[in-house]
Amino acid sequence: MAKQRATTTIATRASGRAGNAASPRGKRDDIVASAIEHFGQEGYEDTKWADVAADVGIGSTALYHYFESKLHCLYVIMAEALESFELAFDRITREHEDYLETLLALLRLGYELSEHEVLRIRVLVAEQGLVGIRRSSPREEESRALARARTRDLELAWAAFLKRGMDEGRLPQADPRLLARAVLGLNLSVWHWYRPRGTVSLQEVADFFVRRQLTVLGLPPALAD
Repeated sequence: MAKQRATTTIATRASGRAGNAASPRGKRDDIVASAIEHFGQEGYEDTKWADVAADVGIGSTALYHYFESKLHCLYVIMAEALESFELAFDRITREHEDYLETLLALLRLGYELSEHEVLRIRVLVAEQGLVGIRRSSPREEESRALARARTRDLELAWAAFLKRGMDEGRLPQADPRLLARAVLGLNLSVWHWYRPRGTVSLQEVADFFVRRQLTVLGLPPALAD
């Protein structure tokens, strides 16, 4: 019954995007959105590629016009998720001048997600190990390499931001790359267990984890209040 409800939700969301069906880009985006829903709710391995095709109203073979394989689609989802995080990171750092204000905005940003975005990051975290495995298919390998590069770029952006805080005397001295991994790791750990509409709200999660991330950074948790 639960799986039936989940499938109905996915199909409903896909049908709600029917206005995009006329354009190739719109159809591709519908496929990605449906795949995120399936991968996030049922797991990548348990998702049938044909179910994604059914959601967007095309035959299974038509999927290969847009993606070489289910794995290719997964890598694209990962790369696009990481790109959105990078863009948001750049936006926040441009919008704020005070360092600690910027830091808090960046930490909170990691929890300001829609239900669909929660599913997308859950997919990213659950299947991250696949990014380290080279592929013989050129299209799969291109998307895999892009996802891996964006993972590195986001980590380096965080490391550079933390190094700036140390240089300005706003953060205690530490290895900025390791510190970035610790801060990001706390956030990523959430998506292994958090479920939208579960017993713990995302706001409660954010309040709890931002305070812990501040502690890892050597700052008083009360800054989050």
